[in-house]
Amino acid sequence: MRLLLVEDSARLRELLTEAVHGAGWRIDSTATAEDAREAVAVAAYDLLLVDLGLPDCDGIDLVREFRRDGVKTPILILTARSAIEERVAGLDAGADDYLTKPFNTREFLARCRALLRRAPDTKTPILTVARLNLDVATGLASSNNLDLGLAPRERTVLEILMREAGCVVPKRKLEHALSEFGDELSSNAVELAVSRLRKKLEPHDCGVAVETIRGVGYLLREIKP
Repeated sequence: MRLLLVEDSARLRELLTEAVHGAGWRIDSTATAEDAREAVAVAAYDLLLVDLGLPDCDGIDLVREFRRDGVKTPILILTARSAIEERVAGLDAGADDYLTKPFNTREFLARCRALLRRAPDTKTPILTVARLNLDVATGLASSNNLDLGLAPRERTVLEILMREAGCVVPKRKLEHALSEFGDELSSNAVELAVSRLRKKLEPHDCGVAVETIRGVGYLLREIKP
């Protein structure tokens, strides 16, 4: 899952980015409406998080513009404006939900999960390869109804491999995905994430194997009985 946060408060961007990464999702952030327009034009997002008090545009106008341009991605408004008139205006402009500041991080993540589950354009919410399942909205990876207990980076790698099961995923694609967690990557970050993922898959009868294609990348292969 990839989210876009449009918020001019650097501190709030930092806090929400940490929360989103903890949920196992990726996130891009921008402080202006103009940068948000550019981001939506070049990347596919599963959820947009929009503040109303942007420095270059009212957030309601930005939401209305996205809908007018055919953007169907779910939108969650985050704002300090709590008046009922503001809420009605935001929802009428095309937002799917409205959360007033200050808010609890758990409620924020719950609202994100709810929007991701019912998003019409969200790619398959439950990925399945053999006996391995991944709920991309909640980040829960399981096999035979048992939680694999994956860490955020392991979930990110698994989601990409499952979406492209049977095909080789270039290492650079995994590096790019992991770099979105914000901290500097070590030279062997991908290898470490894959190694830990394999160790968590190993005790379960998942029916899959993560293969290393030397010099190219990795492949998730279904093991035939």
